[in-house]
Amino acid sequence: MSTIWIVIIIALVLGIIASNIMLLKHTAKMDFKAKDKNNDKTDDN
Repeated sequence: MSTIWIVIIIALVLGIIASNIMLLKHTAKMDFKAKDKNNDKTDDN
């Protein structure tokens, strides 16, 4: 395996790890609210 392929694989792995860390930081800031079941309007005939 040539050196260029090793560098490409390492860069890809580091990019995936960095993107996953950024995604975790972004989702940690989100506010997840549960839906209120009483607000669901259904027609029961």
